[in-house]
Amino acid sequence: MKTTVLVFHPNLETSRVNKELAQAVLNDPNHDATVRDEYAAYPDGRIDVAAEQRLVEDSDRIVLQFPFYWYSSPSLLKLWEDKVLEYGWAYGSTGHAFEGKEIMLAVSAGSGEADYQHDGSHHATMEELLKPFATMADYVGARYLPPFVVYGVGAGIDDDTLAATARRYAQVINEPAK
Repeated sequence: MKTTVLVFHPNLETSRVNKELAQAVLNDPNHDATVRDEYAAYPDGRIDVAAEQRLVEDSDRIVLQFPFYWYSSPSLLKLWEDKVLEYGWAYGSTGHAFEGKEIMLAVSAGSGEADYQHDGSHHATMEELLKPFATMADYVGARYLPPFVVYGVGAGIDDDTLAATARRYAQVINEPAK
């Protein structure tokens, strides 16, 4: 299975968590994954639509990795969706590029998991807040996989926990969907 991890972090080099997650995928000897820093590829926001569409076409699983900003994704991911998911390619009567593929999210959240409950500080679950991505996957005919969420990033994660989380992420990226 060919996996492409598209990392949408505005400054991946200074991100302790997202950088570690991406590196764990690259270091996993059992992986067949490509990891791309989308902000490094498109610092001016001018997305090469044809190149991104080829990445999707050549992949079985597409992982969108990003920090959770204001209950959504960083702006480049939204722009990526707007530009790359074209009518006639991703959806519509002739748009079948995602059929048979999987879409997975890898999200780092500043708050703890308890905050993402109805009685928590955000008054919604992470699943509810990520629903637009599940709907997008369904709309383009892809299978939406359970997201990989790293909670509590804002409070800091000790090195051992981060290393274990990154190893688990690399395993999840490469395991067959259930």
